[in-house]
Amino acid sequence: MNDSDDKRLLTLIGITYNQIESGVYAVILREAGGTRRIPIIIGFPEAQAIECKLQEIVTPRPLTHDLMVNIMSSFGIYLIEVDIRRLPSGVFAAELVFDHNGSRHVVDSRSSDAIALAIRVGAPIYTTAKVLDEVGFEPGEHPGAKARKDIAETPSPHRDTVSLNSDMSLRSIDSLKTEMQQAADNEDYETAARLKQEIDRRLDNDDPGDSKISDNPDILPF
Repeated sequence: MNDSDDKRLLTLIGITYNQIESGVYAVILREAGGTRRIPIIIGFPEAQAIECKLQEIVTPRPLTHDLMVNIMSSFGIYLIEVDIRRLPSGVFAAELVFDHNGSRHVVDSRSSDAIALAIRVGAPIYTTAKVLDEVGFEPGEHPGAKARKDIAETPSPHRDTVSLNSDMSLRSIDSLKTEMQQAADNEDYETAARLKQEIDRRLDNDDPGDSKISDNPDILPF
């Protein structure tokens, strides 16, 4: 991203799921201080990596992005910022801006990997005013045709979410906590994240705030 570009800070508000194509998700970013949102299509592994951090799931061994953060820390490498850009093909990409011994380094990255790293180290995520003008949408509006095809309001068919949520409602918080830790130990992070969501919902039912996961319709593009 050139210095001349009008940089706009983005905040991550959650992940939504694809109803049509199994294993495809979208991460939703919102303009800081505004309401416009950007949907970026990502795959299941990247969605899992992002959601595990958002839900603060403790894993027995570091996931790939956690390992990258550990390596960066060991060698004194700091992620300064992430810059999201849009390629001529319409695909999103990103630049990772690092500092090492006072020297600045820019590394090309997939946008999903860049976001997963940024949220682990607290690095800001930016885009340009041009990207927001091209693909940003307001709540209640439809995004572009491609995003409208790829993003859906309900979970994809390979996930029996209604059954899972109904079953969770019958169990105690202590039981849910035990099952969440068991799921994390078995590296079933998707189930662990949903169990933690239910625990958080019960503990903070009066003040849910911005939900980090897809069941909150506020983060959906439609």
